Amino acid sequence: MKQMALSFAVLLPLGLLQLMAPRAMAAEAIGAGAPLPPIHPLLNQLQQSAAPSLPPLGGFEAFLPQPQPLAYVHLVIKLSDRRVYVYDRDQLTTSFPVAIGRAGWETPTGSYKVLQMMRNPAWQHPFTGEVIPPGADNPLGTRWIGFWTDGTNYIGFHGTPNTESVGTPASHGCIRMYDRDAVKLFELVEVGTSVQVVP
Repeated sequence: MKQMALSFAVLLPLGLLQLMAPRAMAAEAIGAGAPLPPIHPLLNQLQQSAAPSLPPLGGFEAFLPQPQPLAYVHLVIKLSDRRVYVYDRDQLTTSFPVAIGRAGWETPTGSYKVLQMMRNPAWQHPFTGEVIPPGADNPLGTRWIGFWTDGTNYIGFHGTPNTESVGTPASHGCIRMYDRDAVKLFELVEVGTSVQVVP
């Protein structure tokens, strides 16, 4: 009996070992077949207590990376077409007519990324410094998506109240759009979206 108690006690934490030791010694003193004293109340409590209930983990979807629907969107502005094309990976999803930079203010070709996105932007005149607040007369319309800068000046997509200019070389380098199209494009891109300008 002594050997059994010692080998069993090795598997128990120290606190339970201390609780078990008096019981083992009592059994040895009384002899085999004799009734043992009542088990310690703490051991009774441990035996009767149920395993704690844990909250459900839910479906495995909660542990997977969330999809990023805009991660593969990129834009191609074809100056000769006067259009911007929206691609998801290599699949063309939509396109919009645009105005581009006029002679002497050509829209720069190259590869860029969206730098800024603003709803209802104010506009500052590049020569006079006059600031025009958001509203019907604002040359930027209701959306601005900037993708080029020299550190002072910016070029980007924007709406325009001058709708007859869309489809022509009319701007100071920016990509003018019908305001309804600028609103749609704003929802299709994010800061970091690739913008390629080709002849």
